[in-house]
Amino acid sequence: MKMPTTLEHIRRAAVTRTLFAPTDLQSAINTLEYIQADPIRAPARAQDLILRHRVIGYRAGDLEKNYPALEVEEDFLQNYGFIPRAFQKWLHPRSFECTLKIEAETPHLIDKVLEHVRIHGPTHPRALEKTLGKLSVGNYWGGSSSATTRVLDALHYRGHLRVARRDAGIKVYEAAPHLEPHFENPLERTEQARALVHLLVRLYGPLSESSLGGLVSLMSYGAPHLKLELKSAFKRAVSSELDHTKLEGISYVWIPGEDEALEPDGEVRLLAPFDPIVWDRRRFAHLFGWEYKFEAYTPQGKRRFGYYALPMLWQDRVVGYANLKLETGGRDRLEGGALRAEFGYPLGQPKGKAFATALARELERMRVFLG
Repeated sequence: MKMPTTLEHIRRAAVTRTLFAPTDLQSAINTLEYIQADPIRAPARAQDLILRHRVIGYRAGDLEKNYPALEVEEDFLQNYGFIPRAFQKWLHPRSFECTLKIEAETPHLIDKVLEHVRIHGPTHPRALEKTLGKLSVGNYWGGSSSATTRVLDALHYRGHLRVARRDAGIKVYEAAPHLEPHFENPLERTEQARALVHLLVRLYGPLSESSLGGLVSLMSYGAPHLKLELKSAFKRAVSSELDHTKLEGISYVWIPGEDEALEPDGEVRLLAPFDPIVWDRRRFAHLFGWEYKFEAYTPQGKRRFGYYALPMLWQDRVVGYANLKLETGGRDRLEGGALRAEFGYPLGQPKGKAFATALARELERMRVFLG
């Protein structure tokens, strides 16, 4: 089946594919299948900004607050985020020949830390330091880190531990018995790779073949043991498993049967920089007609959009961006709340009352979301 070869249809499919009607938190997680995490709060973490559009009555911090009661795990895909627990079987056992840096530096700690967590249950890094002693090791940024904390992270990456909860943002770890069966009887690697490639297409499709290839390469982070299988799965998916069409020289692919382009509503939505709708920057430029960049790590003098510019979706187009700042007060704050907003419109600000009214509604929703 071929999707109608119009830019409007692909754009609407890209917008409405993951912007489903708001539901409960667990259902939204299950439907998205992956939510990218980011620690920056400007004005809220990326995972919260993503979920606010897809969960009824969502407030900043609800994912962290409800995490212990949800069937969800912090884990690694093409980068770090949250996935439904049932999906972890496609990622584990994360076995590979190389040794992690911390494993090579402190081999005596690996078994000790794992045994401690299995015996004592949920373990805070500081509590572990008190028991096993404080030891610093070099980190990837030229500084030093706690060796026991790094070992906890490594055991989590390997799938031997899971994040039980966070205390003031700090990960508290416990054993991951739900993954043990997959270590004893791992799934067939070809099956794992196919499932991962199809997840990426469901999450970011319709997307170009080149963008999908780039995502598959990034999966060396979350599934380093499937490197060869992922390459084969990508080639097989593009050649025989995915529907596709070519538009303006770009070959788009998507899951068969998931090509519906719904009529967008009239709301304005401020999206996270890592929202599925805007994640693929190449698709973004082609579908919306301008280039957006995430500039939190760009020197201030070189920024075009701002520290944490939120893409502004209106109907089926991203028409601009907003930088939001929470303030304790002052004359410049928006009436009714301590939220300051600065906007940019690369292609010109939409005219008319409908857009202005929709933007005001979104800012009010943002105030409620931020509490």
